[in-house]
Amino acid sequence: MREVTPLQEVYNQSAYKLANHGARSVHVLKKAFEEMNGDVAGDLYGTGQIIDDFQDKMAAFLGKENAVFFPSGTMAQQIALRIWCDEKGDKKVAYHPLSHLEIHEEDGLKELHNIETVLLTDRDRVIDLKDVMNMEDGVAAVLLELPQREIGGQLPSFETLEKISQYCSERGIRLHLDGARLLEVLPYYQKSAAEVCALFDSVYLSLYKGIGGIAGAILAGDRDFIKQSKVWKRRYGGDLISLYPYTVPADYYLDLRSSKMEQYFREAKEVAERFNSCYGISTLPEVPVSTMFHVHFQHSKEQVGPLLLQIEQETEIGLTNHLKEINEQSCYFEVHMGDMYSEIPKELVTRAFDLLDKSMKHL
Repeated sequence: MREVTPLQEVYNQSAYKLANHGARSVHVLKKAFEEMNGDVAGDLYGTGQIIDDFQDKMAAFLGKENAVFFPSGTMAQQIALRIWCDEKGDKKVAYHPLSHLEIHEEDGLKELHNIETVLLTDRDRVIDLKDVMNMEDGVAAVLLELPQREIGGQLPSFETLEKISQYCSERGIRLHLDGARLLEVLPYYQKSAAEVCALFDSVYLSLYKGIGGIAGAILAGDRDFIKQSKVWKRRYGGDLISLYPYTVPADYYLDLRSSKMEQYFREAKEVAERFNSCYGISTLPEVPVSTMFHVHFQHSKEQVGPLLLQIEQETEIGLTNHLKEINEQSCYFEVHMGDMYSEIPKELVTRAFDLLDKSMKHL
């Protein structure tokens, strides 16, 4: 069992939270099922009206012919890229060096499918058209993550996306969207989900990130692609006997929070501005382009941790429960805006940031 740090403990006990939607407790599941008719039949191994209706709804939302539910995004994306590699006969895909597939999946794509990965661009910037144009030959598919989480949720321009899409289409290279947090970038692009997804051959959307569901993912594309993905889903053991405990909350929280992304985006820019006004603190990016961003400190984790702990105790606002070390002189944490921020009294927010600024000046 992972040890709870003092910062995590104080954060958990705080009356208010700066970001996110609140604790991931059983209440999240209970709330989603409260108003459901108890006579509604569940699905059986991924089939049944309740899951068919949800998958059809998601396909329409993303502007694709078909969609299928997966227990995890890791499973969905590995399968998507395998299908595109098999189609072209080339076992090579390209993506950002900080892609989830590269740093969080224990080389699943390589070990399970013998797929070679081509890393595009530098670690600290988003993929641009020239990166795709200059990549080596034999790439079956390019994966773009929107937003690029590990570098603060940065984004390419929509015009760049259009150019990359056209370039790949003209050369028979499939373009896959890691849209785990797709909903969170729509306010910046001022586009619908379907308009963004129209640039991609296949799309993955998380059903808990951003909206606060329990777990799971949607994979969307044309009919043949989804037909093949369902075969791979069975091979992976993804057809659990019942999936409705995941799809019902996903449906509920998608309806509840997808319309709030404009609010979260506006609040992300407001909170980032407050952090940037504090001594020795900056955000990445300086002005958020999604509902998430990183907060960087020009001091060590050992120095910043106790400072944040004290501020959280004095104000009862949980700023973060986890600090990540960059090097011996700097650290950062990640912010994802959600329902919690609007519940904090504005004067308390001001007090917390005043304390943060003063405390940083005395480090």
